[in-house]
Amino acid sequence: MIEAILHGFILAFGLILPLGAQNVFVFNQGALQPSLWRAMPVVITAALCDALLILLAVLGVSLVVLSVAWLKTLLYAIGVLFLLYMGFLTWRSRANVDQKQETVQFSAKRQVMFAASVSLLNPHAILDTIGVIGTSSLHYAGGAKWGFTVACILVSCLWFFGLCIAGRLTGKLDRSGRLMRGLNMVSALIMWGVALYMTWTLFTL
Repeated sequence: MIEAILHGFILAFGLILPLGAQNVFVFNQGALQPSLWRAMPVVITAALCDALLILLAVLGVSLVVLSVAWLKTLLYAIGVLFLLYMGFLTWRSRANVDQKQETVQFSAKRQVMFAASVSLLNPHAILDTIGVIGTSSLHYAGGAKWGFTVACILVSCLWFFGLCIAGRLTGKLDRSGRLMRGLNMVSALIMWGVALYMTWTLFTL
């Protein structure tokens, strides 16, 4: 049981650590919202979406869904469109950081919508969850399997909350707005890069 929990912690942390569209969006909202509380919608949504993907991977449901060719293609196409749009919004907002305009401070509804899109419409994240967490869970059964699953979900929740706090601290220290402008530019480029890679993958399916 302890071995399964430790395995879940280490595995989930290794998967969630790399910089991607989901992490970038959570960090940016933590930095740009007027308070930590106002950024909670993005944290909660990202954590719930990851928890859902982990549960589906462990239960084997997501593997069945992605085995349907047309559904997999549709998922990639929608994911590309969302990432291109989010990259555009992020790039445009780089000039508005000093004024803290609404285009930067996403409302709770927009936070939920975009956080869900970068979490659930990212086929590579889904495939990683299936291939790594789903496959690793096959080594366990009963209580050990659920211990492994809960550990993975807990890491995800703690990570997004910590990322939001890190963004909040960065936003407070960056009085000039230059750092956030730079981060927004990098964030947009990352989103567009992921979208281009997904487009290439789409045409090779």
